[in-house]
This record gives sequence, structure tokens and C-alpha cells, in this order.
Amino acid sequence: MSIRNPFTSRSRGDDDTSASLISSLRNENQQLKRAVDELSILNELSRAIGASVDSNDIIQKIVDRSMRAVKAEQTVVTLVDRKSDQMMKTLVRAMTSSAEHPHYHLNENLLGWMHLYRKPLLTNQPSNDDRFRGLKWDDSIKSILCVPLVVKSELVGVITTYNKKDEQGFTEADQRLLAIIAGQSAQIVENARLYEEEKAFATMQEQVKMAAQIQNDLLPSSSPNIAGYDIAGRTIPAQMVGGDYFDFISISDTRWAICLGDVTGKGLPASLLMANLQATLRAQSLLDAPVDESIMRSNRAIYQSTDPEKFATLFYGVLDVDTHKISFCNAGHENPMLFCDGGKIERLETGGMALGVLDDFPYRAGDCTISAGGTLVIFSDGIPDATNEFDHPFGEERLIELINDNRTASSAELIDRIIDAVNAHEKDTPQLDDLTLVVVKRDS
Repeated sequence: MSIRNPFTSRSRGDDDTSASLISSLRNENQQLKRAVDELSILNELSRAIGASVDSNDIIQKIVDRSMRAVKAEQTVVTLVDRKSDQMMKTLVRAMTSSAEHPHYHLNENLLGWMHLYRKPLLTNQPSNDDRFRGLKWDDSIKSILCVPLVVKSELVGVITTYNKKDEQGFTEADQRLLAIIAGQSAQIVENARLYEEEKAFATMQEQVKMAAQIQNDLLPSSSPNIAGYDIAGRTIPAQMVGGDYFDFISISDTRWAICLGDVTGKGLPASLLMANLQATLRAQSLLDAPVDESIMRSNRAIYQSTDPEKFATLFYGVLDVDTHKISFCNAGHENPMLFCDGGKIERLETGGMALGVLDDFPYRAGDCTISAGGTLVIFSDGIPDATNEFDHPFGEERLIELINDNRTASSAELIDRIIDAVNAHEKDTPQLDDLTLVVVKRDS
């Protein structure tokens, strides 16, 4: 009788079970190693981008880690401009390439697909993919893995990797890892971009404040002290800076240029043109030429130095305090009103069209006399055009009545009362246009 040694003899079934166990353990080890590698990548990325507020730096780190994570030849991060009128507009593009290939650009069809579906896209044969039938791909593009960057259900960007180094192409595991990277990164990218937008906005606000101060310094710091006259001016911009302008320019001991202009638009662009207009008029006043010639030259200068859609209305007058006469030219501006004793109102309308519309225009000069006790009121269209909650304008009739009721007030007091009346008319309605006034009163 022989006894079988269990340690020296094994059945085929035992060998198969052992091989299966070894293979299973090997697969589990590979999966565990991949999971550890993925966790290491995600942890490294989290630490790298979590410590930065620079969106470009964050994007570049996402590009580098994403390309290494899925072993791609090239990775592109595209952020989209959600404020654009277009469906999608590339705002930032960053890329890293490990191969000598041209930099790939995210195809608009691929962007459109991502905008529509907002889910990962994997294709290892893009030229044969029915989702992009008829689309011509670069011959060097063999495989594509694309995942969305989504914040609060809104697409803010796309991560796209090209050409898996493994000839088998991208896998579902690559897609899952890249989707996790996108989910981890989207909010951080968005926060960094919002932070930079806030910084840019704060910088812009500071620059606007400086522009407002500069503009304020360009306006007369005080009214002219002329015997027998009481003169004042004031402007209130609708925004921090405005396009209205007034000035008092001494030409001689007895002659003063008085002007009020209104540039198209509001804000910084209008303020820049206003400064240009002021410099031009001051230069013309030094020549002491007739008012119509000064306006013709100013018109040509404005026309040649601005865009066609930019123009300015202007009232320009020269007051001779000895004769009490004003020689003036009204370039498309609201007609100033001269209130005389006895209730007569004279409109100062002679001149021509606004400055900057035509290169050469034959402006005309007019003249009038400010009689004893007379009041000249020059204003921008923001005064009569100011509207209330019912969209009713303040109007010239109300302005005339207000001036007549305050004939004994000083120039500065009259301006204050007009501004107060306009504000009371508007109530809670936002101020849509600059408010500017110049008042010239001759003593009785």
C-alpha cells in the first residue's frame, strides 16, 4: 500500500486555481497602484492650485498635471467668456506639449458639443466618429479626451487632452480621472478669475477717481471777479466723470470768453474728448480771433482728431464788460436764454452745427447786449431733458418759470435752485445725463 505525498503532487485544477488567484492579485495590485497614483496626482494638484490666486498659474498647473495623469502628448485648457454674445468664445488658452506637434486648437464643433452636452467626451478615432461626421481633423490627432469645467451647472471651461502615448488610446479610467481633475479645479479656476476681475475693477475705479479729479481740476476753480457782473458755473456728471464742460477764459482786462460744451456719450471716453475740446478752445482764445473763426478752427481740430461718431455741441461767447456786448457762436448747442428787464427773453441761436460732424463748415457769429439787470443762462440738455418716473421731462417752460421766480437771487444761488428743482423732479429716477449751467448776471 502506497501513500500519496500532498506536497509533491498537485492536480491540474489546483494549478488553475493558483494561477487565477495570482492573476487576480496582480490585477488588484495594479488597480491599487493606479488608485494610489491618482490620489497622489489629485493631492498634488489640490496643494498646487489651492495656494494660488493667479488664474494663469492655476491653469498652467492643471495643464501640466492633466497631461501627466493621462499620459497625453498635449493638453489644452480653454476658458469661455460667458458674457459674449456668441455661444462660446475662447477667453484664455494655455497648453503644454511633450511631443514635436503643432499646438492644437479646440475645434468650434467640439466646443459646441461640450456646450450642448456638458459631459466628458472620449474618442480614439476622431476622423471616424459619427458625432463629428464631415469634420476635418489634423492628421496627427489620433485620440481626444475632453471634459467640461462646470460651476453651478454653468460651463466655464474645457480641458482637452490629445494623443494618448499608449497606442491603445485613452481609457474609461483616463476619462474618470480627468473628470475628477476638472471637478476639483473648476471652482478654483472660477474663484481665481473672479478675484482678478475684482482687482481689475478696483484698479479701474481708482483710475476713474483720478480721472474725475483731473477733470475737476480742468474746470474753473473760481468764478471771474468782474465789476458790475455776477458770474457762476457748475457741472454735475451723471457718472463719476462726464462729457459736459464750461470755462471762463480771460482774453484781456475787459474781455472774457465764456463757453459751455456737451460731448456725446458719458464716462471716460466723453471726458477725454471734453479735455481735448477745452485745450482747443483755450488755444483759440489766445489768438483773439472772431468767435466764428475760432469755432471753425476748433471744429476742424475736433473732426481730425476724433472718430466720426464723436462730436460736441458748444456755445462760445466773448463778453466785453465795457460795452456789455457778447459776440457768440452757437455750434449745435441748446439755445442760451437772455432774460431782460420787462420779461423779454432773447435766444442765442446763431452759429451752426455741432463740432466734429463736418471737416469744413461756415459758422456764423451773432451778438447781443446784456442790459442792466439782465441775466444770461447757458445750460446743457441734461437740464430740460431730465425725466421723472413717468418719463416726463423737466422742460424749458419749467426752467423759464424758475428763473423768473428767482431773478433777485445771485448766480450761484440760481444755479443751486435749478439743480435742486431738477433733482426734485427726477426723485428716485437715475440721472441719465450731465447737468451743467453757467449764469451771467449784470447788476441793475
